[in-house]
Amino acid sequence: MNNATTETKLSIFALGGVQEIGKNMYVVQYGKDIVVVDCGSKFPDESLLGIDLIVPDITYLIENKDKVRGLVITHGHEDHIGGIPYILKQLNMPIYATRLTLGLIEGKLKEHGLLGNTRRIQIDSNSILSLGAMTLSFYKTNHSIPDCLGIVFDTPEGTVVHTGDFKFDLTPVNGQYADMHKMAEIGSRGVLALLSESTNAERPGFTPSERIVGESIEEAFVKAQQKVFIATFASNVHRLQQVIDAAHKTRRKLALLGRSMLNVITIASELGYLNVPDGIIIEPGDINRLQPHQVAILCTGSQGEPMAALSRLARSNYRQVTIDAGDTVILSATPIPGNERNVARTVDNLYQLGAKVIYGSGSTTGMHVSGHGSQEELKLMLTLMKPKYFIPIHGEYRMLYQHGLLAQSVGVEADDIFIVNNGEVVDIVDGAARKGRRVAAGSTLVDGLGIGDVGNIVLRDRKLLSEDGLLIVVLTLSKIDGKVLSGPDLISRGFVYVRESEGLLEEANRIALNTISNFKTENVNANQWNVLKTAMKEAIGQFLYTQTKRRPMILPIIMEV
Repeated sequence: MNNATTETKLSIFALGGVQEIGKNMYVVQYGKDIVVVDCGSKFPDESLLGIDLIVPDITYLIENKDKVRGLVITHGHEDHIGGIPYILKQLNMPIYATRLTLGLIEGKLKEHGLLGNTRRIQIDSNSILSLGAMTLSFYKTNHSIPDCLGIVFDTPEGTVVHTGDFKFDLTPVNGQYADMHKMAEIGSRGVLALLSESTNAERPGFTPSERIVGESIEEAFVKAQQKVFIATFASNVHRLQQVIDAAHKTRRKLALLGRSMLNVITIASELGYLNVPDGIIIEPGDINRLQPHQVAILCTGSQGEPMAALSRLARSNYRQVTIDAGDTVILSATPIPGNERNVARTVDNLYQLGAKVIYGSGSTTGMHVSGHGSQEELKLMLTLMKPKYFIPIHGEYRMLYQHGLLAQSVGVEADDIFIVNNGEVVDIVDGAARKGRRVAAGSTLVDGLGIGDVGNIVLRDRKLLSEDGLLIVVLTLSKIDGKVLSGPDLISRGFVYVRESEGLLEEANRIALNTISNFKTENVNANQWNVLKTAMKEAIGQFLYTQTKRRPMILPIIMEV
């Protein structure tokens, strides 16, 4: 491909968010202009020991930083904004987002000390942005948080549409209706490529309206004879409003547990997206001053996160607040794949406390509906947009595959559907699309203040330590003649209990001394610490495995005096 063609090439790819749930980040590039869509995070699974958060790998963006024109955010959920502070520390770029989304982002930037250094531009569904050779416009969508947008990229090659997260809710709680007429008008102009979310591509029919959840919550509040605890996603602003309304109608005061819950309600109410009656919010410390039937508690932890409020309450490990026998606990969410075990453990603990627990699928309890469109809504979006090329996004492979079948059922040719992985690029030149080349993509691990400084070797060591423990061998050698002046002293951590394994450790001690002696008899220079340490680790490791079938990490510490 010649340079002139490269200058006018349209490229579409994901740095996160395809063949996975979470850390969404998509890139639309035309020639020398790059626009980034969303910058999410996701929580680690049990294999990523000690990791706090996972964000996208932006190596490609850093390598092409002079081409990056801005970061456009579709909505304010964590899997779309959670990575922003960590990414901005590596690459500063202007952020374009709606009013509520910007408010949630600014809270994160303030916490990380980045607010003053970040350019923030507020947009809405009527905004038009000129970013390099691309012109961006927007349309409203329904989701489980207000102020959600779909994005339209008008490029010299053609129009690209990114749906954001959406469903078609014909009776939205907040009265913000989806711009269906605008979507149809965009489709009538011609859409070259559609990127559409696939979360519920396996679910037939339509997703019910959020409005039905409010009725179920209010009914549960009326029936409850003692305290009511309800856990949901802090960023599900529509759900939060319905909990507030139910508490107000049933004359209950509402306490908030969980830092993210308090932050979202504070920001959303200040910006006018939540209607919070005066005097309804109380401090957790005031709960015991009221009768149980006068109190409701809104908390985090619907996914069974170990340190979230509900999990701590279920373990009777939350200061000031307790769940008592007869209290009602509502899980107003469906477990994200991978979280089922944590949720089940929390529910078990709640039952042991004597609570009345309402949990399970939303269709059974009425306490949850998805914020994502089901199959008929995905087909409706495809029908409105009528794309030439289709790229399913935001989902695991089976979801993307099923979404591809839905696209075929409404007339998209199978050869024009691209199921990609993170980093796989769809290039479009002169109206013809093809997939083939790759860019750097993957995950960046956040551990404390470190961003990307924990790699596979560190994780392997952590896994080894967690499984078989650590044995430290400390000895002191003479700098003059190499004789052992003290030690070896063996320190066990997570391997064996010293008092019950004295014979084993004495033999390991003898092997360490023999290793040093062998080095002397073979005229090996005692200053070659690495050679000596490696030999000691191999000899002791082989002995311990023979005796225990365990492979602890062995850490020799040799000092010279």
